[in-house]
Amino acid sequence: MIKYLYADSLHLFPKLAESMFRDRAVQFRDRLNWAVQVDAKGFESDQYDAMNPLYVIAANCDGSHAGSMRFLPTTAETMVNDHFLHLTQGVRISSPLIWECTRFCLSPKSPTITAAALMSAGCELGLRFGLHHAVGVFDFRMERIYRRLGWAPDILGTSNGISVGLWAFSRHALETVANKAGLTADDTARCFDASFPLQENALVA
Repeated sequence: MIKYLYADSLHLFPKLAESMFRDRAVQFRDRLNWAVQVDAKGFESDQYDAMNPLYVIAANCDGSHAGSMRFLPTTAETMVNDHFLHLTQGVRISSPLIWECTRFCLSPKSPTITAAALMSAGCELGLRFGLHHAVGVFDFRMERIYRRLGWAPDILGTSNGISVGLWAFSRHALETVANKAGLTADDTARCFDASFPLQENALVA
């Protein structure tokens, strides 16, 4: 199941939230050896988690974390603009039509289709919010996985194993990655609607 949760709602799903931050520590500190902050509880988090980002989270049947990613509008502080301008030739990416997606994380026990399910959910988010692109910071080795799933970014720059990429939101991209996850566009729409029922009702009204 895919959930869309703002940070200020994570406390409603403690098992999901705690396992997400622990899995982030495993992936980014232990596997990728990134210089990230991990607290005494084994949670990996940073300053952007304190900015009430929107998380897209794949949950297991027991309510634990299977995979996740984090979205923030580029009109506010972002990881790309604060720390990776050298990968964008010094150009700040700031637009209401571009959101930053970071901390793409998979639980060590997750099947490979979880990545495709997350990407389809992220594309659904972009289309529903009327966005044009997502920009992200990622381990450069992920590019081949994105290409295999059928939705690869335009690489803006790469250095020391870290890349910044720009994904274009489109209906074709959504259908492609949803198919890789064994989903349909209707499936991703239902997950989004379940997370934003008031917004959907307002749009209908």
